[in-house]
Amino acid sequence: MIQLQNVEKTVKSPAGTVWLLRRVNLNVKEGDFVTIMGPSGAGKTTLLSILGLLDDGWAGEYTFFDQPVHHFDRRKRAELNRKFIGFVFQSYHLLDNLTVQENIDVPLSYRDIPRKQREAMVADILDRFQIVGKKDLFPNQLSGGQQQLVGVARAVAGNPRVILADEPTGNLHSGQALEIMELFRKLNEQGTTIIQVTHSEVNASYGNRVIQLKDGWIVNDAATVAASVTA
Repeated sequence: MIQLQNVEKTVKSPAGTVWLLRRVNLNVKEGDFVTIMGPSGAGKTTLLSILGLLDDGWAGEYTFFDQPVHHFDRRKRAELNRKFIGFVFQSYHLLDNLTVQENIDVPLSYRDIPRKQREAMVADILDRFQIVGKKDLFPNQLSGGQQQLVGVARAVAGNPRVILADEPTGNLHSGQALEIMELFRKLNEQGTTIIQVTHSEVNASYGNRVIQLKDGWIVNDAATVAASVTA
């Protein structure tokens, strides 16, 4: 499903070229639950941004559902992103001037989906995530955990094949974090491929594989045992 071959990323600084990623080779199969870990500055978020087709300034080869992303322009990459990917951000990235219902509808509005069908999809997601009662609230009326729940709901509203999550529980207390990770577990069991960036060993244990980054290099790629139900 996802194949990276010799992917590299650099930026310019007053001191010269800085390497963010070095010769990254990676294969992700459909249905995987992959965790990317490593110290700050290791390249985790950079790698996730490339996987999510949000970053154009890299070298190497990237094949996504048999599509040669490295040959595509920004418009074509954006089309693939909208069609296949849901993104969950650490800082929620909800639009403050839109209600919960409207926030969930935003990514659907970028796709060629009739309004009535979008309304039905949003209603289904509100019910699935048990947030129907909050559909008319604005983000500043929600707790951090509720905002992240809406962020996850927005990411899955269009039934993406892949969910990319950047420190999805970083701002949450343990109970809220558990709720989000259990949601990810259920989505993965239903066939959604998940790739998360996290510092949490507990979150990592929910997946089947951990990739360790250091100074832009993959230094380890190993299978793990999925978490049992955690109290």
